Amino acid sequence: MTPASLLAEIGPVAERLYDRHMAAAKEWFPHEMVPWGRGRDFESGRPWGASDADMGDGVAPLPEAVRLSLYLNLLTEDNLPYYTRDVNALFAGGGGAYDAWARNWTAEEGRHSIVIRDWLMVTRATDPVELERGRMSQVRGAQVPAPEDLYEGLAYLSMQELATRIAHRNTGKLIDDPAGQAIMLRVGNDENLHYIFYRDLAAAALEVAPSEMVLGIERAVRTFAMPGTGIPDFDRIAREVARAGIYDLAIHHDQILEPVVMRHWKVADLTGLSDEAERAREALLGRLARVAKVARRLSSERVGA
Repeated sequence: MTPASLLAEIGPVAERLYDRHMAAAKEWFPHEMVPWGRGRDFESGRPWGASDADMGDGVAPLPEAVRLSLYLNLLTEDNLPYYTRDVNALFAGGGGAYDAWARNWTAEEGRHSIVIRDWLMVTRATDPVELERGRMSQVRGAQVPAPEDLYEGLAYLSMQELATRIAHRNTGKLIDDPAGQAIMLRVGNDENLHYIFYRDLAAAALEVAPSEMVLGIERAVRTFAMPGTGIPDFDRIAREVARAGIYDLAIHHDQILEPVVMRHWKVADLTGLSDEAERAREALLGRLARVAKVARRLSSERVGA
């Protein structure tokens, strides 16, 4: 089945999912979540130091791994123009609910960078010069994960939105400031609704194009990378985030691969697959087993360290 045929076939499902999303999504305002009273002017040219942070009375400073996670999360959100470009390309020709979804998704995602940046600037929790230079580098580079086709794209977006929700929420849990906690929870709630839309759209695609979708899921799992790979010093930051338990391989396996690929999409139970798709499923199941083994070993090493 061609991507255009698939979009047409599951179009009615996309419409229902879009309507469901719009009914569930709650209006919220970034400016109401930011503790503006803590703000003060920045002096031009004055270097930032960790002692500049104003997290509020009795609130602990951000641990370095949490500061790095916020930096990573925000620069990822800043790359929205290129994600929008790719989502539009993914759904090209679908029209209707697909176009409406892409526009609404972009509008909702735009709030995330606004509210996170405003909170970071008011609290001075991170170096604003480093942050702006990182944003410029990230957006100039325009580097985003690029799924090969619609089938891989639906699988990737499902996993990526869930991964982002988890990363935002786990970051928020490590912030001592109630305002920061609330912001990361609110952003994570948006990401959860986005995940559910893509997850259920992918499930509908599995019903009508199981072989093509299994091939796409296998590629998405094999090549999965968190958005933000173009961020300066990404590998080091990702390692620090993993050490802090915000997002690591064990979380990726236990909270994404197992619940989505195995339990929701039920890839192991699909029937009527082509020979190529059967081989891809076998490779996929083998990969999941290896990821589980490695994740357990890394978790054990971290606990024993």
